[in-house]
Amino acid sequence: MRLLFVSILLVWFSLGNAKTIRVCESCDLSIEQAVAATISGDTIFIEKGTYLCENLELTKKLVIIGEEGAVLDGNMTGYVLKLLADSITISGVKIINAGRSYTKDFAAIYTFRANHFLIEDNVIVDPFFGLLIEKSKHGIVRNNVVYGTSVKEDETGNGIHGWHCSDLQIYSNEIYNMRDGIYLEFVDESEIKSNHSHNNIRYGLHFMFSNHDQYLNNRFERNGAGVAVMFSKFIVMKQNQFVNNWGPASYGLLLKEIYDAEVIDNEFIENTMAVFIDGTTRINYTENVFKRNGWAIKVSGGCYANRIYGNDFLGNSFDVSYNSKMNDNTFDGNYWGDYTGYDLDKDGVGDVPYRPVKLFSYIVNKTPETIILLRSLFVDIMNFSERVSPVFTPDNLVDQSPSMKSFK
Repeated sequence: MRLLFVSILLVWFSLGNAKTIRVCESCDLSIEQAVAATISGDTIFIEKGTYLCENLELTKKLVIIGEEGAVLDGNMTGYVLKLLADSITISGVKIINAGRSYTKDFAAIYTFRANHFLIEDNVIVDPFFGLLIEKSKHGIVRNNVVYGTSVKEDETGNGIHGWHCSDLQIYSNEIYNMRDGIYLEFVDESEIKSNHSHNNIRYGLHFMFSNHDQYLNNRFERNGAGVAVMFSKFIVMKQNQFVNNWGPASYGLLLKEIYDAEVIDNEFIENTMAVFIDGTTRINYTENVFKRNGWAIKVSGGCYANRIYGNDFLGNSFDVSYNSKMNDNTFDGNYWGDYTGYDLDKDGVGDVPYRPVKLFSYIVNKTPETIILLRSLFVDIMNFSERVSPVFTPDNLVDQSPSMKSFK
């Protein structure tokens, strides 16, 4: 015990009331011992090296900073760091060998009932869960890299997982090869911004029962099924990129049971379905680009009072698809790449209304195998006939003022 006390004194630096403890490979001091020696408000500085760190509980206000090359090894036993107090900072460490379990949600960094925390500039390698944040508020998660090596959903958890939280700021993180890149459930009044979530097994972003949130300037790329937004309201999704989310049941953005939301100035490029909506009400889609997708917007049942205006539809196989003749949504002032009307008064608005729903999209919904006929002359004739005299597609789904020029 005396030797431990002497070791702590040798590495303890004091400036006023602020104290810093240094941990190094040559020091006679483990990270656990350093934490035990601190009081609230102290800093632990971890020098370059690899340190065993198993289920370390942080129960007081601390700052833990890693020098470049500082590695925390969880030894596959469970959690690595557990944040259980307010105002904790974890910065600049690499975390490896977090535990795996099919009965417990082990994570590299676990945060529970901890407010005003900061987790930044860390690298988390092949965890079960990367960051697991539960019942916490006013937290910042930024500039972290979380990645795995699993290829099946049941082999891994999510990169950043929030549950029953509010006022989270999740900025500029890169997450890949996890189950879901970012998963949020019952997370309100939060901002998810400038993240790159790619090559995840299931979703780039998945959130449910989360209200009054903003998703800004993120890139969701090559994920198994893109982004899923479910059972939420008052959502703003602006300036995001949904790119190359391909697969039999894949989409850029799935909206299910969403109310009073804004989908603004996003890019949907080369997705199987750019946007799939089911049971959504009062959503505004404007200034978006839908380019080279299979389906740009695919509408299922229960979608009412949505407005789709001022968007670009360019080179999609199907711009709009419906599974019924009923329509309570407004399409107005969009640019349609295959519009063939004219503008005699040169006001930039087509003089001939445009019907974006093709009969063939209705047939493909009923019989998917018919997609092989997509480029045939017979399909072109069939679509033209339906456009002139709608029978199967919604007769009131018309863009009365199609734009003659692309907005972007």
